[in-house]
Amino acid sequence: MNNDNGLGKWVAGPRSKWVTLLVWAAAAALLSLFLPSVNGEEKNNAPNLGSSKPSVQAEVIAEREFPGGADVPALLVWHREGGLTDADLENVRKLSAELASSPVPHQTSAPPLHEMPLQALKARLSEDGSTFVSPVLFDRQADAERLKEGVERIKEDAKRLFGEDPFGADAGSEALSARVTGPVGIQIDATGLFKNADFALLVATVGLVLALLLLIYRSPILALLPLIAVGFAYGVIGPVLGWMASEGWITVDSQAISIMTVLLFGAGTDYCLFLISRFRQLLMAEESKAAALRGAISGSAGAIAMSGFTVVLALLALLLARYGAYHRFAVPFSVSILIMGVASLTLVPALLAIFGRASFWPFVPRTPAMKAERAARKGRPVPAVPKPARNRVGSLVVRRPWTIVFAAVVVLGALAAASSQIKFTYDILSSFPGDMASREGFQLIGDKFSPGELAPANVIVDSRGKDVSGLGETLKSLDYVSKVGEPRQGAQNPNLALYEVEFAMNPYSLEAMEKIPDLRQAAEDALAKAGALNPEEGVWIGGATAEQHDAKTTGDRDARLIIPVVIGLIALLLLLYLRSVVAMAYLVLTVVLSYFSALGLGWLILHYGMGADAIQGAIPLYSFVFLVALGEDYNIFMISSIWKKRKEMPLLQAIKEGVGETSSVITSAGLILAGTFAVLATLPIQVLVQFGVITAVGVLLDTFVVRPFLVPAITALLGRRVFWPGRHEAVGTGGESAKSA
Repeated sequence: MNNDNGLGKWVAGPRSKWVTLLVWAAAAALLSLFLPSVNGEEKNNAPNLGSSKPSVQAEVIAEREFPGGADVPALLVWHREGGLTDADLENVRKLSAELASSPVPHQTSAPPLHEMPLQALKARLSEDGSTFVSPVLFDRQADAERLKEGVERIKEDAKRLFGEDPFGADAGSEALSARVTGPVGIQIDATGLFKNADFALLVATVGLVLALLLLIYRSPILALLPLIAVGFAYGVIGPVLGWMASEGWITVDSQAISIMTVLLFGAGTDYCLFLISRFRQLLMAEESKAAALRGAISGSAGAIAMSGFTVVLALLALLLARYGAYHRFAVPFSVSILIMGVASLTLVPALLAIFGRASFWPFVPRTPAMKAERAARKGRPVPAVPKPARNRVGSLVVRRPWTIVFAAVVVLGALAAASSQIKFTYDILSSFPGDMASREGFQLIGDKFSPGELAPANVIVDSRGKDVSGLGETLKSLDYVSKVGEPRQGAQNPNLALYEVEFAMNPYSLEAMEKIPDLRQAAEDALAKAGALNPEEGVWIGGATAEQHDAKTTGDRDARLIIPVVIGLIALLLLLYLRSVVAMAYLVLTVVLSYFSALGLGWLILHYGMGADAIQGAIPLYSFVFLVALGEDYNIFMISSIWKKRKEMPLLQAIKEGVGETSSVITSAGLILAGTFAVLATLPIQVLVQFGVITAVGVLLDTFVVRPFLVPAITALLGRRVFWPGRHEAVGTGGESAKSA
């Protein structure tokens, strides 16, 4: 064994191990002391769309030309089973007067309901008289925390004026209840869900990783070592990302931090286990723990570095995205994995050097000579040398490669075919728990009024002096429109007119989003009929539905670009690492097949097992980047073992031993990584539940199907052709192909 490993001497030598530990501890402490925390730099209202998008342009025009037209509404939904009373409406008028005389923070305007007679208010009740909706407009530039400040003031004012708390009352009771919905209520609730999930997610993730490590390795010290490494890495990552965010280089939000936590503990623990397992194997053959550790570093550092670099590059590909939520993930996630990879190659070896064999207590790995000496010292019989464990999976792979490839492709292909049945949604409300205030309020509006009142579309047209007075009637005649407001004239450009259009459906639904091009075409046709030149340049559509339409088209564009880029980057790295076009090709293809299989199986679980009617539209791209990058980690680790053993033995024997050597650690790592992503399924946020389920399923497919069976079986079938165009001379006799086996 070659113990001359420079990295091992630098980070895990007799003195350097303490220096390494001290450097990491000092870095985490000093950075946390002098740099801002990433949690303190969250920005949850960062725009997802660029200035060139039609809905953003409409927003700019509305803000300039139509005072209040670009403000965001909070819809206060007042409800009493059996009907609202005159006293209830008088209280609503009192609150309106209070908002007029003493606006809450970040409020821009509110309808003067207190100036309207009681009969006028009654005319705006729902048909059964049980529900009334009053809007309050807020500054669009205010983030969720500032909006929440204003809404909380409204709740306090209502409680003081009404003598009771309608916002705390059950919406299905005969007492007066109130809920805040609309864009403001939805934004506050969405941010609150992610913010409240951070601590619970961290505790659940740490607890699960610790429990799995204890269950798998039955060693308390070993279970803590990866968590210590991740903890130190997290102590460095948080301040570094916080500093980058404070400088304006990156933007972080609650959702990114939540997923980053899971990724860090899952992937970080995997990298630690790759090194720890190799160290444990060598301790059974090498008396010197230092020599064993240097050999473990030498044997696994390349695969760990390659695995980490693959994930980093795949995540950095998200920088190509134009949709803000995708783009914002790139740097925080890649920096996290990069720092965790460095910790796995420096801090973990140092910790293993400090604890040595005691890391595995009470099941300490020893050489046969050490066991004999220990037995003699205690006056016990010399233990027999245990027979090598039978490698059933490796033996099966080299004996039945055609059967395994056929069976794996059929199973994975069938699951992948199920992915074609997936239905997507861009309705953020469907991600909320049923008892969330904004969702309850929206449900009341949908039941008692038109759901389109929740988020009307703003149709802005430039008449250029032409008579477009018939546009309102044209819009009203559309079968998907329930109501069209009176046109408002532009403040600076009198040729501009804004029509507020309410859909006859959920404005956040995919069905409503698909109507945006039709709505635009109807407005353009009206302009053309009036004689306006270039009517396509004189129509803008704003509002939540238009924003979501632009978000979908932008996200689709990003997926079409990023998916091939990620595949290309990973293929290039594999080619450079393995120097084989053939191996690169089937490793990439198997992971892509595994991804589509994960989508299909995940959909079956979510749809038939958990009752989901659709999954969030952003999930396929997120899942692809994570699954393809992380799934390739296991292939790299196993193939690295086969490639090294191939230098000393026939290929089929190398495959058999490579599968056996890596099976336990990859199984352990896969269970831990899948478990950490599965933690997301315990949260009350459907988008994270769906992402967690699909990603966890994909990791398990990689762990138990692709890595132990499909990839080595293909390698066995291809024989020496797997190294093409590189050359690899046969070692010994026999075993060069499945046929000769």
